[in-house]
Amino acid sequence: QVQLVESGGGSVQAGGSLRLSCAASGLLDRTYLGWFRQAPGKEREGVATIYTGGGTTYYGDSVKGRFTISRDNARHTLYLQMNSLKPEDTAMYYCAADFRPKNVDTWSAPGDYKYWGQGTQVTVSS
Repeated sequence: QVQLVESGGGSVQAGGSLRLSCAASGLLDRTYLGWFRQAPGKEREGVATIYTGGGTTYYGDSVKGRFTISRDNARHTLYLQMNSLKPEDTAMYYCAADFRPKNVDTWSAPGDYKYWGQGTQVTVSS
């Protein structure tokens, strides 16, 4: 049984940093692990995804150069290092996982991920 549990959210001022963690269990070695976010009144959007089989990463345009996705396979944990945070980064952040192949055109589609965590709130104040 796949289980994803996020942690690390909180409140920070603009320009600050946070690191989110996602403890994953029940996953195979070759999995797409992603971070998504959803702000009130907005659709869920892909932030970043990593393929544990080879390390390929994908990033949303709004976070490129500021956020870094990584994973620790030994600890079965996914991370999202968020630097230079902006008020528009405020959202609920979700960890997601899926085994099906993805590419540059499909990685950010929430409907293509089967497993989801409960989310962790990130609030950035100006």
